[in-house]
Amino acid sequence: MPNLGCECYLPSNLMPESKIRIGLLSDTHGYWDNRMDHYLESVDEIWHAGDIGSFTVLDAMARIAPVKAVFGNIDDHKMRCELPETIEWEVNGLKFFMIHIGGRPGRYASGVRRLLQEKQPDIFICGHSHLLRVEKDTSWGGLYINPGAAGKHGFHKVRTLLRFDVNSGIIENLEVVELERVR
Repeated sequence: MPNLGCECYLPSNLMPESKIRIGLLSDTHGYWDNRMDHYLESVDEIWHAGDIGSFTVLDAMARIAPVKAVFGNIDDHKMRCELPETIEWEVNGLKFFMIHIGGRPGRYASGVRRLLQEKQPDIFICGHSHLLRVEKDTSWGGLYINPGAAGKHGFHKVRTLLRFDVNSGIIENLEVVELERVR
């Protein structure tokens, strides 16, 4: 019998998980352009942290990769019927939690600190502020990520999104993509 390597005999639930490439954005406010297609074409999944603004944006993302998204405060009742307010899931050994209005370390939105302590995610993702921020928060022990805003509506000066890999319980190759300055 030929030696096929031990990985051939592992049940699927014991197989090593492969690296997954993520595109993360928020606050598109109904705006989509071809630059986002280009910067997201290499990802395995797209995650959107709310204020999507229109189903055309959801459709544009879904043409590129599978989408995980939450609704935001500007999203209408139809979008709120299609998307949850919060999502929690696991990828390659990391537990994620996403909501649109989350605040920031030291100034979380009402009830968010309790949710973080209760759910104990490794990574907390939110949007709403339009301010790009990634930092470790020792108050609950995880990584805080806000990808900034990818749309044109709001007070942000630069449209941004993030790309990163989730690999064996760690975030790798985190990159900030600056799409353009907002006028």
